[in-house]
This record gives sequence, structure tokens and C-alpha cells, in this order.
Amino acid sequence: MQSVEQIAQQIVMREGGYVNDPDDPGGATNFGVTIGTMKSLGLDLNKDGRVDAVDVRSLTRAQAEQIFVEHYFRKPRLAELPEAVQPSVFDMYVNAGTNAVKILQRLVTRMGFATAADGAVGPMTIAAAAQAAKAAPLHFSDAYGIERRNYYYALAEQRPASRKYARTNAGGKGGWITRAEEFIAPKYHLSQAQHRERTAKWV
Repeated sequence: MQSVEQIAQQIVMREGGYVNDPDDPGGATNFGVTIGTMKSLGLDLNKDGRVDAVDVRSLTRAQAEQIFVEHYFRKPRLAELPEAVQPSVFDMYVNAGTNAVKILQRLVTRMGFATAADGAVGPMTIAAAAQAAKAAPLHFSDAYGIERRNYYYALAEQRPASRKYARTNAGGKGGWITRAEEFIAPKYHLSQAQHRERTAKWV
């Protein structure tokens, strides 16, 4: 398995550089780190007494990687989840916060290993996820990735402004979908026709 630092480097590469998309609820973002995260961590990089978009733009790749490792992997206890799903849960935690864990919790509960869908990795979730991974060692990671992909489709369905993240202007798979499928075996990827069918009702 890759180290958490290597996974963090890949996440930063997927996230890209500075953006401030008005359709993104996260606001100004650099390397995947939002202005909200920087404010919560008190990262006033230019020491002017406030954390704003200027500080977000000044964030370095190395700083982003460190934030992800400390606050999106170690602090929420993702290291205590089965190794098979750690990369995908970590990647999604950066992208969608505690929803990454809630999806896992709902999945293992449906598999018969009940835990609360509260978004927190505690003893019950750790035990349930371990049991689920043992019960389906060849499918657990793919099952999580598919649930993650479903989450993105559902989110875009509910929030039209976010549809551009799930579907390109040409109708193909958007960044959210291709990102989720990086953690799913190719045989479970949706075809372009299946994707278009799933998004056909979107305006």
C-alpha cells in the first residue's frame, strides 16, 4: 500500500491549483484546501491579521499535503479503517468532508455490520468496516467507490449548480465521476452511454 504522504501528493495533483468558483460552496480553494479550512486552522500566511483569498493563493503544495495528512487523515482516524478503502475515503474526505465516512458507514450497515452514520470514525465503525472488509475482501473497495460515485450523481441531481462537476459541457463524465472511478476496478466503470443515460434529465 502507498504511504499516506504519497496518497496526499496524488490528491493535491487531482485538486489542481487556485480556483474561486462562485458555484463551489467551498469558496476560494488552492490545491484542494478551502478558505474555510484555512480560517479554522488560523493560516494567516501573509501575517496581515486576517485569513482571506490572498492567503489561499499563497498556500504551497507542500503545505496542502501536510494539511491533508494531519487534518483529513490522521485527525479523523482514517488510518484505522481497512487498508483497501483508505485511499478512496481519504481522497473523498478532502473532497466532501465527513460524508466520505457516512457513505462507508451506510455501506457496511447494509452489508450487515451495523454502525451509526454519523461521519465519525469510532470503535463501532472501525469494527464494522473491518468485518465488512473481511467478508468481501475482493469487492469492498469497489463497493465503496460505487457508493461514492452514486453520492456525486445524487448531489448533482439535487443541486443543479454542481452538475458541471459531474458532467462535462459535451455530456461526458465530469471530474467528480472520473475521480471516483479512479478507485473502482475498470470493469465497474460506467460506459459513456450509461453515464449519459444517468444524466439525461439534467438541464
